[in-house]
Amino acid sequence: MRIVLVSSLLALSAAAVAGPECQEKDRTKWMDKDAFEQKLVDDGYKVKVFKITDGDCYELYGWNEEGKKVEIYYDPVTGDTLKTEIED
Repeated sequence: MRIVLVSSLLALSAAAVAGPECQEKDRTKWMDKDAFEQKLVDDGYKVKVFKITDGDCYELYGWNEEGKKVEIYYDPVTGDTLKTEIED
């Protein structure tokens, strides 16, 4: 019984920290990854890593224009911000 409970709690905690799931899987409809990353740089972000997540979103690890460490998820079609985490 304990094993089932522990497994269930681990699964729930993993889901809680996972990033968003983007809906559009057809990458021909996505904004160009390199151009979008350059837009973020032009907007004042310092990019450490810019990647495609397992949930098919764009994800930025880096620093915002204020120098705060950020992790931001973007919709690859619209460029809308889906989730932002800022480290103080």
